Amino acid sequence: MSVLPITKRGAEKLKEELHRLKTVDRPAVINAIAEARAQGDLSENAEYDAAKDRQGFIEGRIKDIEGKLSAAQIIDPSTLHLDGKVVFGSTVVLEDEDTGNQVTYQIVGEDEADIKQGLLNVSTPIARALIGKTEGDVVNVQTPGGVKSYEIIEVRYE
Repeated sequence: MSVLPITKRGAEKLKEELHRLKTVDRPAVINAIAEARAQGDLSENAEYDAAKDRQGFIEGRIKDIEGKLSAAQIIDPSTLHLDGKVVFGSTVVLEDEDTGNQVTYQIVGEDEADIKQGLLNVSTPIARALIGKTEGDVVNVQTPGGVKSYEIIEVRYE
């Protein structure tokens, strides 16, 4: 399995979800299955079927998270000091060359990406265009609406 880059915050979120799944969700679904079994005939028991489906989802998610954490390379951006170079985990302030609008993104792993919160998946075209560039560089990104040009205003490691 290949190495999966993830920020320290992203790894903590996955660990919290794993803990919740194992200590809260798994016991709750086991109880739901036991209660449904106590009702008798399982062949027409919708609660039993729903609980078994939920159990399958929970067990699958637990295995998924454990696999990701075992392959994770945790990167703490606050320990990086790369003189304005854009790398995984860095926060980048960009200015749209056409409109002058500024946006701020942190380049993160797939599981922690959320564009609404400014968390940009490292495999997106814009993130790939930014990696390795420095403050003051202009990057061109192919978007569905055409090529967009952004100037890198600031790079932070927080």
